[in-house]
Amino acid sequence: MEFATIEFDLEGGVATLALNRPERLNSFNEQMHQEVREALSVVERDDSVRALLITGNGRGFCAGQDLSDRSVVPGAEAPDLGSSIETYYNPLIRTLQRLPMPVIAAVNGVAAGAGANIALACDLVIAARSASFTQAFCKIGLVPDSGGTWQLPRLVGMARAKGLSMLGDKLSAEQAAAWGLIWQCVDDDALRSTATDLARHLATQPTRGLALIKQALNQSCDNDLDTQLDVERDLQREAGRTEDYREGVAAFMEKRAPQFKGR
Repeated sequence: MEFATIEFDLEGGVATLALNRPERLNSFNEQMHQEVREALSVVERDDSVRALLITGNGRGFCAGQDLSDRSVVPGAEAPDLGSSIETYYNPLIRTLQRLPMPVIAAVNGVAAGAGANIALACDLVIAARSASFTQAFCKIGLVPDSGGTWQLPRLVGMARAKGLSMLGDKLSAEQAAAWGLIWQCVDDDALRSTATDLARHLATQPTRGLALIKQALNQSCDNDLDTQLDVERDLQREAGRTEDYREGVAAFMEKRAPQFKGR
């Protein structure tokens, strides 16, 4: 498959999607949205894919929306930003959340606006030490989108979520890791190898079980304890019927390394 605004590769059970508009800090235009959607549809359909790695080429992960696509000329009719969110950003976030596999974001450089929140929608976020996260929406009079108002309070608490959203200050990767916003901060030159090694490791694991873990944790944000206990019961019942569960138990009993298939 050939793309103009992204690079996409499938190898060894890992799909790698690199945003590729480095001259625009990988900010989204309509073509990039369409190409990312096409690549993710391949990931959803291909049973051989057991982990997804998302990163950005050049000196940034993603600067959010390309504002040159949305310039407002004085006197002109205001754009319908809600329509753009409904058409592009919301489906992207929903897809990342429902993918039945681990999704890793490798954040190199700036992650701003929707770019920051797309990273936070992934399951595990690894950032280069020079990277930063910025809720830049307030700088132009907008509201955090792409799930930002949902993710931030749950990850760092309401006080920090309001500070990040209303001030729009850069948050360093090291501080993001200290606050629990992301999984790990690593040296710049180790980012890609660390993220790739993690994706390759996860692709060898019982990925059907990992998908159920992802589902359970996502549901827990809105459930009370009694409801969540029922969710755990139902998902554990499903997990216990997988081939990987049987293989895991057999390997443990036979004192050998398991060979998981993601089924």
